[in-house]
Amino acid sequence: MISKTINDISNLVNELKTSINQDISDIKEAKHEELLTRNDEKHHMIDEIMNLKMQLNKELMAKIQEGEDVNIYRQSVDSLETQLKDLYELNKKLASIVLPVQQMYKELVSDITAANGGQIFDIKA
Repeated sequence: MISKTINDISNLVNELKTSINQDISDIKEAKHEELLTRNDEKHHMIDEIMNLKMQLNKELMAKIQEGEDVNIYRQSVDSLETQLKDLYELNKKLASIVLPVQQMYKELVSDITAANGGQIFDIKA
């Protein structure tokens, strides 16, 4: 059961990495609709990873309480930890691209509203 949980987490991490790499590619190509389409899917994967991580901890604790040596899972857990660190770094890369773009749009809207006396649209009827 522990090996299956580790494998499930690993598969989800790899899917999430693929999705984030696709996000980076789509940002560079200005395919913003594609980004939005994957958002719900990514949130679902993240939730599932968190749930499986809690499940893995419970499974490991149960084995420890049964007196089983859980060191047999050490290499798999270490590998999973490395994958999660890689995912974190990839997510930082995505954020380093997205945040400046977000700031640029924020400043653009601020400039437009300032030019129009605090309103985005200057409508005269």
